[in-house]
Parts: sequence; C-alpha cells; structure tokens
Amino acid sequence: MKNIAIFASGSGTNAENIIKTFQNEEELNVSLVLANKPDIGVIKRAYDLNVPTLIFSKQNFNDADYMLNMLKSHDVDYIVLAGFLWLVPSFLTKAYSDKIINIHPALLPKYGGKGMWGHHIHEAVIQNAETESGITIHLVNEEYDKGRILFQAKCTLTASDTPETCAQKIHELEYLNFPAEIRKYILG
Repeated sequence: MKNIAIFASGSGTNAENIIKTFQNEEELNVSLVLANKPDIGVIKRAYDLNVPTLIFSKQNFNDADYMLNMLKSHDVDYIVLAGFLWLVPSFLTKAYSDKIINIHPALLPKYGGKGMWGHHIHEAVIQNAETESGITIHLVNEEYDKGRILFQAKCTLTASDTPETCAQKIHELEYLNFPAEIRKYILG
C-alpha cells in the first residue's frame, strides 16, 4: 500500500476526486489531507470522506523537522499537490525526490511560474487568443512549474470562449486524468 498526502489551498474538488478514486483500492490510499488555510472547502470534503486533515501555517510548512516528522508519522510515500499554491521548500523536494506530483491548469511551459494559477491563467490564455489550453501533470522541484512533465491533455478553445468556459474545460480534463496519471506514475 502506497500512502498519499494531498496538499491543497482551495475548494478541494480535485482532492475529493482523488480520494474517491482511491478509496477502495488495495495499492493506493489517501492517508492525509494538508490545508494551508482554516476555512477552505477541501477540509469539509476530506472530513466527509473520513480522511484525516491537518491545517498548517507557513512557519510549519517551512520547518523541516515539523513537516518531515508529520509526514513520516502518517507513513506518507507520495505527495500530491491539488490546487496548492505555495512553493515547496527544498528540504521537502529532496526528501520526496520524484515523489511530489502537481497538476497545473495550462500547457506548460506556457502560463507557468509564480502568480500563474486559477483564473489568472485562464484570463491570460483567453486574452492571448490561444486556440488550445489544457493540463500538465508534472513532478515538483524547487522552482514553480519546472519539474519533469509526466502528462499533458489539451482542449480546443474558440473565439467565443471566456475565462469561465476555459476553466470548465480544464476542470473536466483534471477530473478525467489526474487520478489515472497519479496511479500510473506511482504503480508504474
């Protein structure tokens, strides 16, 4: 059994999808959800699905002893970032080298880096009249959105698309592909 910790900063729809996908599996398990804000939707979603949740501060997140001991105490083998916006500290990327998976709501290397998240990406994509967008599932290193790409999926955009319709298309790709690609990467 491989245990996964999900780090999240928002509503938690991707986290919920991952938890539900792996709930009855023998080889993968979401053992912990970590949230960096006390009032976000992912906390209730995890609670409703009986997954332990921990809320942590920026100080906790940057404390190597705290984070590594906490992850070890939950037997965490892999980390998945699902809408998590903070840059992962180097002690964590070293301890979990090639074991931190992120999803980005654009086709990297376009629209990546600090400040490129959520609606900011979709607004930029539409403003630049892109004809396609998509998702990138990648490993995490010490730089925003620079880790090795594992998978990309595309969607077509038209002149009538808005940032909102672009976001909806991206969410559909996320829900369809993220759990499957996590499974594929971890289990080979």
